[in-house]
Amino acid sequence: MTWDRRARQRLARERGTIFKDWGGRIPIALIYPNNYYIGMSNLGFQTIYGLLNSYDNVVCERVFWEGGNSLESQRPLDDFAVLAFSISYELDYFNVVETLKSSAIPLFAAERSESHPLVIGGGPCIIANPEPLAPFFDCFAIGEAEAILPPLLDVLAQGIGGSRDELLRALASLPGIYVPHLYDGKPISRQWVPNIDGFATTSAILTPDTELGDMYLVEIARGCPWGCRFCLAGFLFRPFRYRSSDSLLRQAEIGLRFEKRIGLLGAAVSDHPQIDELVTGLRRMGAELSVSSLRIRPLSRVVLRGLGESGARSVSLAPEAGSERLRRIINKGVAEEDIYEAVEDAAREGIRQLKLYFMVGLPTEGDEDVEEMVKLVLGLKGRVERWGSQIILTVTPFVPKAGTPFQRLPMAGAETLKRRLGVIKNSLEPRGIRVKAESVAWTIAQGVLSRGDRRLAQALVRMEGGSLSSWRRALEECSLDANYYVNREIPPAERLPWSNLDSGVGASYLEAELEKAIRGEETAPCPPSGCQECGVC
Repeated sequence: MTWDRRARQRLARERGTIFKDWGGRIPIALIYPNNYYIGMSNLGFQTIYGLLNSYDNVVCERVFWEGGNSLESQRPLDDFAVLAFSISYELDYFNVVETLKSSAIPLFAAERSESHPLVIGGGPCIIANPEPLAPFFDCFAIGEAEAILPPLLDVLAQGIGGSRDELLRALASLPGIYVPHLYDGKPISRQWVPNIDGFATTSAILTPDTELGDMYLVEIARGCPWGCRFCLAGFLFRPFRYRSSDSLLRQAEIGLRFEKRIGLLGAAVSDHPQIDELVTGLRRMGAELSVSSLRIRPLSRVVLRGLGESGARSVSLAPEAGSERLRRIINKGVAEEDIYEAVEDAAREGIRQLKLYFMVGLPTEGDEDVEEMVKLVLGLKGRVERWGSQIILTVTPFVPKAGTPFQRLPMAGAETLKRRLGVIKNSLEPRGIRVKAESVAWTIAQGVLSRGDRRLAQALVRMEGGSLSSWRRALEECSLDANYYVNREIPPAERLPWSNLDSGVGASYLEAELEKAIRGEETAPCPPSGCQECGVC
């Protein structure tokens, strides 16, 4: 099957696709550097597509890594004035470089002229640390699209097609826009919108060819008030903001014209202060419900009942660590009795698959913590089986993320991670508990890119295909050592590659959170009025 035929078939199954005439408009290729299935499951990607096309002077078409050309008109990348990459995962950096290599556009920003498209990057990875990709991009958008797009598009409308240098200088003057080769040493401040109620973040296109193809997605909140010390969402998307129940019900009313099921998305869905009212209203409207994940505490029984009545078969919960000690260190804010109560309540409401997420290799973790995890999971299994429910475990190695309190800490060694994952599998799978574990080798590659610097760009260039062996060979050819990036603690005095970005969360606050972690102390979640301590809330 050729891509053209596949594109036509996909477009025929979509509802909400936007087609625009190119005349007099800025043509923007919105690129997701992974396949269609994953890209169209990403609500952020869909949101930017809808936002860009809401401007009359813009035509935005989608491009996916396996396609090459735009989906809507099948045009090649060099036909567009702007290439806008939406990047959510570090391992997609390989696909970013492959996409540029396969086009007729110079790979390095310094080699492009006025005849080439402007290449822009944005997304969670870029907000955290764009440096490994810096040589390939003309500029980066540091922050939320709703805040950045209006001034960005004004500058593009005035300068696109003219002097490239003048356009880049105009872009560099905008808040939140980082132009690597014009960087003057001043921190680039993350941009965000205080009131997300003014922007609907819902499915722009409905298609069965995604993981969530049977539902209309609605973002109900952004950020997370809990501040788990390993988590990007708890720090780089502060402050915690939520949409009002009334506005969400209006958005759901639109969605119910297309799908019976409404998917509620957010890093902390159950922390929405009107969650019971929202769920009751949705059920009264006849909506079936799904949620991205639920926090163990607080866990609304109204939400669980709504999910059970909607026929939801699974719920995701994230204890993250098996021992009380380790949960305090990561600031998870849940006790063992909270976990037992949550899974029992879910099973009692008819949820038959309880997906539990844990991490291995967390700071200070010992073999005894892994044993505590095994003991906890077996105890949970005994509690939920009476309701006919089962537990599925997903275990991922800890990766230090830029902008979090754990950003300077090392990953555990590969052999330690493999051994501990082996203990978990060998202890639980014979007892009928399915265990899904992420590849240690690929997680290390993710860690390298997460804390990487510009030197990694040369390794990305040398990649041939997307295999681990190619990545390791590329690092070796560039005299780069993965252990340098992932297996050492970065000294407090050492400048971080992402120090040119200002998330709003002060360095002193992150350091204080790390010191609390070392002492085993927890920090209370941010109240609705903000914590008044981190610099953002």
